Amino acid sequence: MNRVVRKFLRICHLYDPVVDLKKWLEGAQADYTKFYSQFVKRGDLCFDVGANVGRRTKVFLKLEATVIAVEPQEHCMAQLKKKYGNNNRVVLVPKAVGEKKGQMEMMLCDSHSLSSLSKNWVETVKASGRYSSCTWDKTVTVSVVSLDDLISQYGKPAFMKIDVEGYEYQALKGLSQPIKTICFEFTPEFMESTINCVEYLSKIGPAKFNYCLENKPTSFVLSKWCTAEQMRKELESLCSKKTVGDIYAKFEN
Repeated sequence: MNRVVRKFLRICHLYDPVVDLKKWLEGAQADYTKFYSQFVKRGDLCFDVGANVGRRTKVFLKLEATVIAVEPQEHCMAQLKKKYGNNNRVVLVPKAVGEKKGQMEMMLCDSHSLSSLSKNWVETVKASGRYSSCTWDKTVTVSVVSLDDLISQYGKPAFMKIDVEGYEYQALKGLSQPIKTICFEFTPEFMESTINCVEYLSKIGPAKFNYCLENKPTSFVLSKWCTAEQMRKELESLCSKKTVGDIYAKFEN
C-alpha cells in the first residue's frame, strides 16, 4: 500500500478496517490462531505489549485467553476501547513498556504501527530506506511501566508478544523472571539489539529459541529449538539478507 493511498484511508478513517479485511481475506488471523494454540490454552493469561489496534489480542481471545493489552498511543487505544472496552477478558493499559516506571518521549509515525520510543531505531530504519514513505514528525510524552510491574499487578502470563519497534531490549530489561513463551520482532538494521535480547533472556533462565520470517510468520524456520549461542549465529547470518521476523523464546521447566 503506497503512501498516498495510506494517507487517504487514514483521512477517511478506513485504514485499519481495510487492513483487517485484507488480513481476514488472506487467512492471517486463522493462521495465527492455529499457530499460537501450541502456546496458549483456554484460561491462560497473555500480554499483548504494543497491542496497536488489537489484532493479536483478537487471536488470544479466540483461544479463550485473558489479555493484558498494553498500548501508549491515544489513537490506537481509542480503537482498542471500541473493540474490547466491554470485554471482561481484556484489560487495556494505556502505557508503553520499558526498563523501569516513568515517562518517555515517543516518536509518532504517520503509520501508527511504526511509532517508537527508540530514536536510534527510527533513524536507522529511515537511513536504510525500508520505510522511506513514512514520516515521524510528531512526538508525545507517554507513561512507561516495566514488565515486572505488569506481572506484579496482573499475574505471570503464559505467553507474551512484544512489538515495540526497536525498543524490545529496553522492554525486556524490565523483566527479571522467566515466563513460558515470549515473542518479539527483529529487523535487519537493528540486529545487535535483537542479539542483546536473546542473551539477556538466556540469563533469566534456561531458554530455547526459534524464529519465523516475515513471509511465513506462522512457520518456524528451525526444525528444533536452539540455544542462545546458536540463535546468535542464525541472526548474524540473517543480517545480510535484509529480512524481518519474530524471535520466540521458550523457557524450560
